[in-house]
Amino acid sequence: MPSSTTTQPTAQIGVTGLAVMGSNLARNFARHGHTVAVHNRTYAKTKALVDEHGHEGTFVPAESAEEFVAALQKPRRIVVMVKAGEPTDAVIDEFTPLLDEGDVIIDGGNAHFHDTLRREKALRDKGIHFVGTGISGGEEGALNGPAIMPGGSAESYKSLGPLLESIAAKAPDGTPCCTHIGPDAAGHFVKMVHNGIEYADMQLIAEAYDLLRTVAGFGPARIAEVFRGWNSGRLNSYLIEITAEVLAHTDAASGRPFVDVVADEAEQKGTGRWTVQTALDLGVPVSGIAEAVFARSLSGHRELRDAARTLPGPAAAPLDAEEAEAFAARVEEALYASKLVSYAQGWNMIAAASAEYGWDIDLGAVAAIWRGGCIIRAAFLDRIRAAFAADPSLPTLLADEGFADEVGRAQDAWRDVVATAVRRGVPTPGFSAALAYYDALRAERLPAALTQGQRDFFGAHTYRRTDREGSFHTLWGGDRSEQDVS
Repeated sequence: MPSSTTTQPTAQIGVTGLAVMGSNLARNFARHGHTVAVHNRTYAKTKALVDEHGHEGTFVPAESAEEFVAALQKPRRIVVMVKAGEPTDAVIDEFTPLLDEGDVIIDGGNAHFHDTLRREKALRDKGIHFVGTGISGGEEGALNGPAIMPGGSAESYKSLGPLLESIAAKAPDGTPCCTHIGPDAAGHFVKMVHNGIEYADMQLIAEAYDLLRTVAGFGPARIAEVFRGWNSGRLNSYLIEITAEVLAHTDAASGRPFVDVVADEAEQKGTGRWTVQTALDLGVPVSGIAEAVFARSLSGHRELRDAARTLPGPAAAPLDAEEAEAFAARVEEALYASKLVSYAQGWNMIAAASAEYGWDIDLGAVAAIWRGGCIIRAAFLDRIRAAFAADPSLPTLLADEGFADEVGRAQDAWRDVVATAVRRGVPTPGFSAALAYYDALRAERLPAALTQGQRDFFGAHTYRRTDREGSFHTLWGGDRSEQDVS
């Protein structure tokens, strides 16, 4: 085991906060040949890490913040893996006085990007780089290769990037799933949207499962087979893969399908909600993500659901075997089309924030680093990368010729699935919202014209005309003449 003291700084990087994620990241660095200083508020965790995993590489355990910082080569690079919010601020306040200009603090937690903006500015004024870094892949990814989304200055990435790229997951073409996203809070923002897309993806998969069970009459084991089949095609992804595993699992205690013994109340940690709140601030519609967040919220309102259990609804028998197989194929098309819409909304949100905050985010690079390691990794992300590489100014993924063609061919099945769900009383908020968004985009005119007329009537909010420039207001309470208020 390495000594707990050091006379010369030997560590290329340090990790403070050694819960599972922090410990696994430290081990990942060590496994890739980096000397890693490790520190925790309680030294027992530091000692346990080195005792159990010291054979994996070179660790320098530190009992104090001073000892930890002294072990690090300059520029010092410290990865903070503690709970978001006040605990992160406390760690920053503890270490900042010990650091010099040019040193780097990396926040690898799920921080709100506004906190990252604040912290980055405060430390920049002291000459210290603050790098808000999104890390996706969970505990396994932290150990074996996550997708990494660092923000911060371009200067900080010069010294930090090679270290992060060495431990990141590798895409199928061997490219590290890590890139400099953009300045200040760009990395944490992109990670937030990643999690929002994850919410939407999971909700859509859950709706597909519900339709296959309720309408087609398939049991969990049969649905697992369906999902395995889908995973061999265009829906190939980590979430589809693990869905099949979950559905195929039998509960050892009861002998029942595992999915039937899990309470139907989905929890959330807040990043999906942040995505929706931020999208509202930016004025970007992310209806797929919003419906996924609301679906989780509704699932947890047990008293509300119990009170409404006796509300009337349609009743219908499951389909016969031949009809069920045909319906399953239509559900696959609806799932694929709805998934494309959710991803398109997520990329639109990233593009809007990039413009708002001056981040200049490479949208194709975001798709490239999500091809491995992260929770939403999927085969079609390479096509998203290629779409933005071909046209960096692509206004929406749905305008890409290939994706537009696929959604167009899927729309009949998609509409049939949503209509069937409505007729049979099966809730499909994700599928329905995605289809409504698709139809709103392609509509020649939207009823927003009436909405704006109403606003002008009760609040004199004015309106624009289709036949000439300017802003106008109608005198609704008088002779209803029109005023040009440009």
